[in-house]
Amino acid sequence: MAKTHNLPTPAKSDDLKDDLADCDYAKTLQNFKLRAKQGNADAQLNLGVMYFNGKGVAQNDRVALKWFKLAAKQGNAHAQCNLGTMYSRGQGVPQDDQEALKWLHLAADQGEVIAQYNLGEVYAEGLGVPQNEQEALKYFLLAAKQGDADAQYNLGTMYANGQGVPQDDKAALKWYRLAAAQGDEEAQAAIDAMYAEGRGAD
Repeated sequence: MAKTHNLPTPAKSDDLKDDLADCDYAKTLQNFKLRAKQGNADAQLNLGVMYFNGKGVAQNDRVALKWFKLAAKQGNAHAQCNLGTMYSRGQGVPQDDQEALKWLHLAADQGEVIAQYNLGEVYAEGLGVPQNEQEALKYFLLAAKQGDADAQYNLGTMYANGQGVPQDDKAALKWYRLAAAQGDEEAQAAIDAMYAEGRGAD
């Protein structure tokens, strides 16, 4: 499976929309810093995003991590997801599977789709945890129901191969079609292959 999602996920709240679209990085940075120091979790998150991406500031994973942590501790799901993924990759911090799982679970429980997808990968591949296809299925399903094409593709593959679920060509095609409708080329190829083999025909 091993498809990865790009990070970081920024806040999209209305009060920050103008700053996110602002091309004046110096002004945006100043605004985020002011609000972040006042404890605004979305501003802390977006300040972390700026440092993570090196937009308007020198790229710095450690500083990004600092701001993500502050926002994550306030319950910001995007920051929790970013933090968990950084711990998982050892990016800006020593790699730590337990910390990664803690933050990814907190984000996934709030409905953060990237965290749900990443947990599906963690359990599917056995990354720092025992491999568990049922848990992988659970988290891919949560992400897929939110429209995540990679999760939909992975569910299709699990049903096609009978991984963690009874083998079911019709269910496989259902999920592949949803992913393919979003332009997922692997899902499109999987549908073609199944039809060529006479599998799942209506």
